[in-house]
Amino acid sequence: MLGVLFCLFAATAWGTTGTAATFAPGVGPLAIGAAAMGFGGLLQAFVARRGIRAHWPVLRARLPLLALGAVAVAVYPLAFYASMRLAGVTIGTVISIGAAPVISALIENRLEGRRLTLRWAIGAAIGLSGIALLSMTPHAPGSPVTGASGTAAPDVALGAALGLLAAATYALYSWTSRRLMHRAGGHAALPSRVAMGATFGLGGLLLMPVLAATGAAFLEGPVNLAVGLYMAVVPMFLGYLAFGAGLARVPASTATTITLFEPVVAAILAIHVVGEMLTPRGWLGVALVIACLLWTSWPMGRARRCTRKSAAG
Repeated sequence: MLGVLFCLFAATAWGTTGTAATFAPGVGPLAIGAAAMGFGGLLQAFVARRGIRAHWPVLRARLPLLALGAVAVAVYPLAFYASMRLAGVTIGTVISIGAAPVISALIENRLEGRRLTLRWAIGAAIGLSGIALLSMTPHAPGSPVTGASGTAAPDVALGAALGLLAAATYALYSWTSRRLMHRAGGHAALPSRVAMGATFGLGGLLLMPVLAATGAAFLEGPVNLAVGLYMAVVPMFLGYLAFGAGLARVPASTATTITLFEPVVAAILAIHVVGEMLTPRGWLGVALVIACLLWTSWPMGRARRCTRKSAAG
């Protein structure tokens, strides 16, 4: 159950990012993504620096896996924030996060041979049904879809495609990070903070050239700078520390399914802060995503408690 709670905290923090970005309308989505994940990743690497040094031989031996995760970390925020700029906070978030569990499960199935459980399949079906309803929900008349800048979203189709790219990279770095946390191929397992710090630190370094090329707008006012600092510290630093702790305790497919709560948070904030609107069908989608969260976490907690009781007896 602790792993579920860590993932839930991460999802809540991540759900604030789209709305936070609307407070810096002059900052482009590439700059927002590069600053948030770039500095957040470097902070994670700094916190884990001693562990990274101590486990450097293992990291070097598993460099291809680490590099794959780092590239996914670098691509994810660029696709994610561009998706929200083009398709709106609600649609961009639900597609980016909602498609991740399916892709994550396919990665585990193809590369690890992991069989999908009936419980996960039912939970994913409930969650994806909710996301489908949210994605197909039209905005109310007179309230156009808005991007991160608060202006009319110029290309919802392209935004949806970028959302799928974000989902794929999210699922990929979730899988590589978890692989680093477990013994495989004769290589020792890494602590979650080391695996996440190395992956996100390297991904953050890859994002620095993007930030240098696009981030001048952060210096144009204190609000823009405050938004950049918030995005780096709260959702990307604290959120991913919690996500790493969750990944160490639950499979990547389960973790990404639990984080379906992120689009719920994003949708609620988008409605009340940004001004996006949902119809009753959209609210049904929100309810289904919450039902997916409960279905995924509650039986897992009961099963673990029963296991501990049996072991104690």
